[in-house]
Amino acid sequence: MAKINKYMKLGEIVEKYPETIDIFFKYNLQCAGCYAAGFESLEEGAKAHGITGKKFQELMKELNKAAGEK
Repeated sequence: MAKINKYMKLGEIVEKYPETIDIFFKYNLQCAGCYAAGFESLEEGAKAHGITGKKFQELMKELNKAAGEK
């Protein structure tokens, strides 16, 4: 079962699973550490950076893999 879903706030993900930070940077989502991280969902942040469709699914898969290795 996925630990991270598209509705989670970016800041919440980084706080619970700090091992995901490198993945956010890999996808050029530096917003994981910006002011928007407190209110923007993963899906909203990704969409704002042009990460949608298959690329978004890949991001979700990588984030959950990292979170599962905790």
